Amino acid sequence: MNAGSIINNIKSYIDNVGGSYSEWYVGISKDARYRLFVEHSVDENSDNWIYRTAFNSEIARQVEKYFLDIIGTDGGTGGGDDSTNMVYAYKKNSHTNP
Repeated sequence: MNAGSIINNIKSYIDNVGGSYSEWYVGISKDARYRLFVEHSVDENSDNWIYRTAFNSEIARQVEKYFLDIIGTDGGTGGGDDSTNMVYAYKKNSHTNP
C-alpha cells in the first residue's frame, strides 16, 4: 500500500475506536503480528490493533513519522531495516508494553 492509504486506514481505525492519539502506539516491523502479540503483549482477541503492509520500508517509515510527529501517537523512530515494511498500531492498555 502507499503512504496515503495506510495513513487513512489506520487513522480511521483509531478514530472509530476512540481515545486520544497519545493513548495509541504506532510502530513499524517486518513481522507486525509478532511485534504486536509477543513483544508488545497486545491481546489479539480483546485489544484494539491494526496493521498494514507498505510497498517498502521507506513508505513504512514515512507513515510512522507522520503518526508520531503530526498526529501525536506514542512510539519511536529508527527501528528495523530495509525489510521493515509493516506499520502497526494498538491502543495501549495496562498489560501492553508500553
